[in-house]
Amino acid sequence: MSETQTTYNYKVVRQFAVMTVIWGVVGMLVGVVIAAQLVWPELISSIVPEFLAPVLSYGRLRPLHTNAVIFAFGGCALFATSYYSVQRTCHTRIFSDGLAAFTFWGWQIVILLAAISLPMGWTTGKEYAELEWPIDILITLVWVVYAVVFFGTIATRKVAHIYVSNWFFGAMIIAVALLHLVNSAEIPVAWNRSYSVYAGVQDAMVQWWYGHNAVGFFLTAGFLGIMYYFVPKQAERPVYSYRLSVVHFWALIFTYMWAGPHHLHYTALPDWAQSLGMLFSLILLAPSWGGMINGIMTLSGAWHKLRDDPILKFLITSLSFYGMSTFEGPMMSVKAVNALSHYTDWTVGHVHSGALGWVAMVSIGALYYLLPRLFGRQQMYSVGLVTAHFWIATIGIVLYVASMWIAGVMQGLYWRAVNDDGTLMFSFVEAVKASYIFWEVRLVGGLLFLVGMLVMTYNMFRTIAAGNSEDAVVLPVAQHA
Repeated sequence: MSETQTTYNYKVVRQFAVMTVIWGVVGMLVGVVIAAQLVWPELISSIVPEFLAPVLSYGRLRPLHTNAVIFAFGGCALFATSYYSVQRTCHTRIFSDGLAAFTFWGWQIVILLAAISLPMGWTTGKEYAELEWPIDILITLVWVVYAVVFFGTIATRKVAHIYVSNWFFGAMIIAVALLHLVNSAEIPVAWNRSYSVYAGVQDAMVQWWYGHNAVGFFLTAGFLGIMYYFVPKQAERPVYSYRLSVVHFWALIFTYMWAGPHHLHYTALPDWAQSLGMLFSLILLAPSWGGMINGIMTLSGAWHKLRDDPILKFLITSLSFYGMSTFEGPMMSVKAVNALSHYTDWTVGHVHSGALGWVAMVSIGALYYLLPRLFGRQQMYSVGLVTAHFWIATIGIVLYVASMWIAGVMQGLYWRAVNDDGTLMFSFVEAVKASYIFWEVRLVGGLLFLVGMLVMTYNMFRTIAAGNSEDAVVLPVAQHA
């Protein structure tokens, strides 16, 4: 057994881990506020000064919510878990402490600039790419440095093998760079205003190539990297099939790139492009379910641990939602189904079954694994609170997603219902009125998920207060890799 020792940079991992939880609370709080605005449209204007009402309106807060949850919460989770796992699997310290620190502070500045600019209405109007060109340049700089740190760590690894989680993280880094550069190509006309270099249907096509692959690589490939590292670690079992994980990787990254046009069914996009997007979306079901099965079957021989281990509950439940979302997505891409679902709350339910059920749950599980180790504790301050968080979050997700499914199908049926003479059976406002009860249930579900994040925040700070936070942990490589 080798007694070679290595030091790991846990400082940057700690920073990103703590900010993941904080930004999760902020992003989900904004989500609850805009859910409440749909139930009570005059909520904001009745309680804030008149000059603040536009800043806090639904149209301004909605992109702030999506950016905060995806890039602040999800982004910090990816930075924390990738920096932790790449050091552990490569048996080497992170490539550059200084550059890693730059990615942390640079990413926090991006988030703060988004929190200022979006409520001000400074936006490109592109879904998930609303930030204006000066912030886009900073994102590019931070992301390039992130790539240098991540791939530099792999290049200086002490072992020949590159573990599969690093393949997923690496694909995420490369693909997101490509997506961001192409879709954010714009002509500045002021420091807070620009125009896309694309026009018309080409702009829509590029946007949804980006939009769906932001889901595919940022919110899927990256978090599959989390799954492939933390599920085997927490289960104390090897990944069920390493061969399947490699097949899963190559099939997923090839297929996902082509699925974006399914967002543009029944638009001016050429029909062949719509059909191509639908076809590749259906093909995506195979690698997606391969990954889900691989993750869940890693518990073979260790199923009993699910009874008492709330971290495994989070991780395995997240995989169940991943499987459900990646079945639902291809089905919704079928044109006949999309004719019913498009523009309805069914889409909102689908997005949140993935965002809350998959992304948030796997991130939370990984953070509960990480936090005690980062702060010198054996476990979280309260395992009971972790269990409580799991049930609060799960009930919240079920209420949220089920209400949106029902509302969405109902809305689609209302909108397509016609009388014998071909006139519409229902006005649009009747569909809105019928949706109110489901928006109220959605608000309760979102509020529960936010409460769960507040429980986690309390548990995290009590864990930090009782632990220690050395910059690095020194351990024999052979004993902990």
